[in-house]
Amino acid sequence: MEPERLVFDFDRYPYLTHDLPGTGGRLRARPEDFAVTEVPAYLPGGEGEHLYLFVEKRGLTTRELVDHLIASLGVPEKTIGVAGLKDKHAVTRQWISLPRRYEPRLAELEALAGVRILETGAHTNKLGVGHLRGNRFEILIRDVLPGSDASARAVLDRLLQLGVPNYFGPQRFGLGGQNPVRGYRLVKQGKGRGRPWLKKFLIGSLQSLLFNDWLALRLERGLYDRVLRGDIAKKHATRGEFRVEDPEVENPRAATLEISATGPLHGRKYFEATDEARALEDEILARYELTREDFRARKGARRPLRFPLEEARLEVRPEGLWLAFFLPKGAYATTVLREIMKKNPEGEASGVADEVA
Repeated sequence: MEPERLVFDFDRYPYLTHDLPGTGGRLRARPEDFAVTEVPAYLPGGEGEHLYLFVEKRGLTTRELVDHLIASLGVPEKTIGVAGLKDKHAVTRQWISLPRRYEPRLAELEALAGVRILETGAHTNKLGVGHLRGNRFEILIRDVLPGSDASARAVLDRLLQLGVPNYFGPQRFGLGGQNPVRGYRLVKQGKGRGRPWLKKFLIGSLQSLLFNDWLALRLERGLYDRVLRGDIAKKHATRGEFRVEDPEVENPRAATLEISATGPLHGRKYFEATDEARALEDEILARYELTREDFRARKGARRPLRFPLEEARLEVRPEGLWLAFFLPKGAYATTVLREIMKKNPEGEASGVADEVA
């Protein structure tokens, strides 16, 4: 098994809109060119021992904000809650929680450059990872090709109709896309050294690479908006999953984006595909000389191969093209931008590090 095959390269994956030209351009010339607003799964109820803060950050990662709460306010790390991570080169708005007893010291938090508290509220529980509905994005693409607003609208129209390929974005794979190589060594050679959370992350990176390859294979074979016998399909409206017994019955629903096939994040316990769908998954495993048993240390899960694009808007401005859209949690803005720009938005020329939903 050649290690270079395990190195993530966003450019090797097919586009859904391969027949439509891209805008080119660059992102994040300024922090305000990339704005992200977290949409919570619930709002603070007004009572409880936990203080919820809706915080705007400019030029700060979520981790840097948490580190400030620990170092400057003395908040124990285990008592701080965040629903998702947001990166540095943007204006981001997100909810965090901390014990209510620190409320008198909020002015010290706002003294941190780039931080504003927009809203506060009390709640009965600490905010947990994944406790969000998704994120709203407002993004400016500068230096686009002349007349590219027409192609951008055509791409958006198709994404609205067919959904967005749910690739894992480059940040999942580490510097130079090398994390799957390290994850591969862990699943093949055993426990190894290192912190448990790091080993979990590295194996997760390998799982993500296999998912991306599976999604690319479905696109290449015309199986993006179809389901196969044995697929585990997801209902987008209710998030429920079921095994496809009769593709002819279910494919009209897949064609209208009511349901989508899901791909595996292999582990010891998850809803396993059968029949034709399982054979497709096995094809990807065999490509890397892997088996399902290699992932027995992980829990396992399924991920839809696409997600609906919601609230999409496009405007032509003097500085470039302005885009706005909503993405569900777990989806990457780079997957939308990649289709529109027709290049890796996180490449050297763009300087992007995507949001983690």
